[in-house]
Amino acid sequence: MDGADYGRKADFRWISVLRLPVFVTEADFAWAVEDAARRKKLDCFAAELLAVEEGLCVQMLHTGPFETEPETVNVMDAFLAENGYVNDLTDRRLHHEIYLSDARKTTPDRCRTILRHPVRKISP
Repeated sequence: MDGADYGRKADFRWISVLRLPVFVTEADFAWAVEDAARRKKLDCFAAELLAVEEGLCVQMLHTGPFETEPETVNVMDAFLAENGYVNDLTDRRLHHEIYLSDARKTTPDRCRTILRHPVRKISP
């Protein structure tokens, strides 16, 4: 993203998302939060159950360290421009990263991450 300083990761705003099965209800989620607090002494009360409607997106597999992700994003942006689309990043439609590798066990050059951006068609 324009202006992102990958050397200052502490300044990034991010959320961690885990996909849950569709049968998990709000009541199930509330129970799990309470149970984690009681049995595991974990404070999960800031966690929330979200339903995300991503809509139209572009995504690409990035292989390598996180610091080189901008190169992959540039390829995605070129693809969008060539096909009449633009990024549609907003405070509700966000950049996503899906980690396919465990960064604790994989060397940075072999890490695999799916990068995903919401997009929209350019109006004629």
